[in-house]
Amino acid sequence: MQTTHQLILGDARDLAPIENEQVQLVVTSPPYPMITMWDEVFRTMSQTAAVALDHEAGLKAFEAMHGELDKTWRECFRVLSPGGFACINIGDATRTIGGNFQLFHNHARIISAMSEAGFHVLPDILWRKPTNAPNKFMGSGMLPAGAYVTYEHEYILVFRKGSKRIFQNQQEKRNRSQSAFFWEERNTWFSDVWEGLTGTRQALKGPRERSAAFPFELPYRLIQMYSTYGDVVLDPFVGTGTTLSAAVASGRSSIGVEIAAGLATDLESSVTRGIEQGIERTETRLRNHQRFVQERIEAGKTLKHHNTPHQVPVMTRQEQQLCLHTPATYSELSEGRITVSHEPAIATGQSAQGQDCPTAPDVDEGSPTPVVAP
Repeated sequence: MQTTHQLILGDARDLAPIENEQVQLVVTSPPYPMITMWDEVFRTMSQTAAVALDHEAGLKAFEAMHGELDKTWRECFRVLSPGGFACINIGDATRTIGGNFQLFHNHARIISAMSEAGFHVLPDILWRKPTNAPNKFMGSGMLPAGAYVTYEHEYILVFRKGSKRIFQNQQEKRNRSQSAFFWEERNTWFSDVWEGLTGTRQALKGPRERSAAFPFELPYRLIQMYSTYGDVVLDPFVGTGTTLSAAVASGRSSIGVEIAAGLATDLESSVTRGIEQGIERTETRLRNHQRFVQERIEAGKTLKHHNTPHQVPVMTRQEQQLCLHTPATYSELSEGRITVSHEPAIATGQSAQGQDCPTAPDVDEGSPTPVVAP
């Protein structure tokens, strides 16, 4: 199996280099309106936002900022294929502006914009972020009528373009079966609250001091949940490239778009990280499943089905052809595009001879690949 990965220096509000309906999944985290660290970004995007910030007109600034993000959401709708998903990590903002402290509901405003763009809104996920803050309150301390709840969560909003995705032929259906996840993973990943995912801060030499990048596990999970092997994953605000690395690790192709050349990830670095993380994460998934099986057997419970590729018991019929792949090698196709080869994973204690995953289709055999205009 092979995937392709590319980086486009461009504006997320205009994804013209990407043709219509060429992407199966969007995973991104945009600049957060009304969070101070992003003010300068929005000033460059919108004169209206800049003037509103100068006059401390909070609601006008909030709406102007989201007006610019709306352009990206409309473009995401255009490039997504029917049945494709868009997952947006966003946090609400609390801020004192114009002498008043208030909440700016970024997640609700994006839900409204995505609905207007044509998306169907699906249940979201609350990402409860770990914090080392010694104080769990804001405002007047122990005195009533002056304190504010401290926000320790962000949202992962989930949207779909149109109805359920249709897998047309036996090859697509087989690929979907191989892209399955374990039953116990499903129970964790499809919970509406995610905990234990540590946020990422990275020092930058470019236009901003830090990127506020989300942790690798966040896009990695979403890619397993909402796409299949060989699909194309788009991040229109790619930043330091976490989504690209997660796509490499997952056996999906990817496109990253970033307007700030000084912030944009180095594509080769993202691919290298993705290969390393993919090998580690796949080994962990197999070990975790083996541990799950052992604990269930020791508890006197049974697993009724058997996974052929990895020779392990599984809970459901849908896991029988589950076949984990790990990224192996990469080569540069052209400037800004890299291809990665993927191989079936081998569980600890399992011989390569005994492990035989059915071959997933290469991108050249019908799986989507990034298609960009000249």
